[in-house]
Amino acid sequence: MPRHPNDALFEGEKPFPIITTCEHFAGTDVRIQKAFELQEKTGPIFDITMDCEDGAPTGQEREHAEMVVRMQNSDANKFNLAGVRIHDYTNEHWKDDVDIIVPAAGERVAYITIPKTTKAAQLAEMIDYIRNTAAKAGIQREIPIHALIETHGALREVWEIATLPNIEVLDFGLMDFVSAHHGALGSYVMRSPWQFDHAVLRRAKAETVAAALANGVVPAHNVTLELKDTDFIYNDAKRAHDEFGFLRMWSIYPAQIEPIVKAMSAEITELEDAQAIILKAYEADWGPIQHDGALHDRATYRYYWELLQRARLQGLELSDNVEQAFFSEASTVS
Repeated sequence: MPRHPNDALFEGEKPFPIITTCEHFAGTDVRIQKAFELQEKTGPIFDITMDCEDGAPTGQEREHAEMVVRMQNSDANKFNLAGVRIHDYTNEHWKDDVDIIVPAAGERVAYITIPKTTKAAQLAEMIDYIRNTAAKAGIQREIPIHALIETHGALREVWEIATLPNIEVLDFGLMDFVSAHHGALGSYVMRSPWQFDHAVLRRAKAETVAAALANGVVPAHNVTLELKDTDFIYNDAKRAHDEFGFLRMWSIYPAQIEPIVKAMSAEITELEDAQAIILKAYEADWGPIQHDGALHDRATYRYYWELLQRARLQGLELSDNVEQAFFSEASTVS
């Protein structure tokens, strides 16, 4: 029987993270609950980031972190696709966030997002603290880390940051990055088209994507400030994906989720090709094949297999043959 693509195509290599293409931020228990309800309605096509940084009222940081634990462990979290953004390194509450959340919810938290990194060494210290706290609590899994690239220091050291343990995502943070330029960049560059066309931002986004993808990490794009115009939101997400290579994007309003997922989804024709090619390759035990007059081998197989996995997370329908061969309980999954 031919091997499963996870076994045949990535022998001895770190697998690239296959995660949802939209990350929705929610800061209060009411908004988190609504996000869980929307997730149940749409299916697991987006993650929810429960925010302990901007979401926590000043002076109520501990109570907010405890609320996050309750929501993380609640029955509403049906898909275990909820992460947490903690406070940054300079904030006195970041260790408290970890001490409260990791022992109590570390088995279910999808990831921990760390904001405002300025040095790789500081981020490494935070990751070590998270790992040690998890180990002391008897948690066996490694909790994925999402690092925000939103400062000059983080951009300068982005390639080193991408190599740190457990880094799953590099998030580009537009607002703080623009603010860090002390007025040299006008507020207009926070909106399209300038957020994509300004030379400083093009460089920053391109460098973040390059560092992420070269190190097997998912690059995630900043929010769009447009909350309700779905065509505008779709176009922002489409430019982020097509022009820069971002594979994920933040949402701060429920109406943003659907157009972001749609913009970052595979084209139907490419999805059809991917299914046909992967099935043919599977039958050939991953040797070279021809499809529509073109030669395909392991290099293209990797591309199309990752596309299929991502499409499935995006809620796109795959053929029964593909589902049975690669995603059923009977199939061999590494």
